[in-house]
Amino acid sequence: MIDALPVWLKVAGDQSSLIAIHAQPGASRSEISGVHGEALKIRIQARPIEGAANATLLTFLAKRLGLPTAALELIAGETSRTKRVRIPLAANTVLARLEVPLKAG
Repeated sequence: MIDALPVWLKVAGDQSSLIAIHAQPGASRSEISGVHGEALKIRIQARPIEGAANATLLTFLAKRLGLPTAALELIAGETSRTKRVRIPLAANTVLARLEVPLKAG
């Protein structure tokens, strides 16, 4: 188990993980670009039109985490750049699978 979690990663009561995300839609490619304040900064290739960016974000995270997209839940921020996603994995597993760069975004 990890002693100190990054500020953007929390453990929910059911032991799933909650990630705070700062989304940047309309990027040239989808990628984790670092940390923005207290959120993980993720550039999303899709534009924020009719939920396309949210769908692309969840698909991107699911692929990085080795989960089906349906396993992830957008719990806050449907129409905002600031989002929270619930992931049914332990926090240490999420950290290992995301491979977050150390630089600030």
